[in-house]
Amino acid sequence: QVQLVESGGGLVQAGGSLRLSCAASGRTFSSYTMGWFRQAPGKEREFVAAISWSGGSTYSADSVKGRFTISRNNAKNTVYLQLSSLKPEDTAVYYCAAKHFSGTYDTQSSYDYWGQGTQVTVSS
Repeated sequence: QVQLVESGGGLVQAGGSLRLSCAASGRTFSSYTMGWFRQAPGKEREFVAAISWSGGSTYSADSVKGRFTISRNNAKNTVYLQLSSLKPEDTAVYYCAAKHFSGTYDTQSSYDYWGQGTQVTVSS
């Protein structure tokens, strides 16, 4: 069992930055691929970024490439999402999630555990 708690969301102006954190419980954190998804008002939840268990591989959605960076610290059981050059269309609730071995990194159904989400609001 893994419990995930996101933090770091808030209100920021367009062009600004935020760093989201996701703290995980459990001793097997380092064995999970970690992902970030987001859900904007009135829209479906979508993939943002993912990172392999070792941190050696990262993946990002085209809409955030070059602006968002995912990283992890297995010693701290924490995964991060650095958001830069934020746009109003990045406004959403951001969720972190953990998956083990099966499924693809960008598919929600592949993930076994989810956090409660943290709100990011970007003003124009």
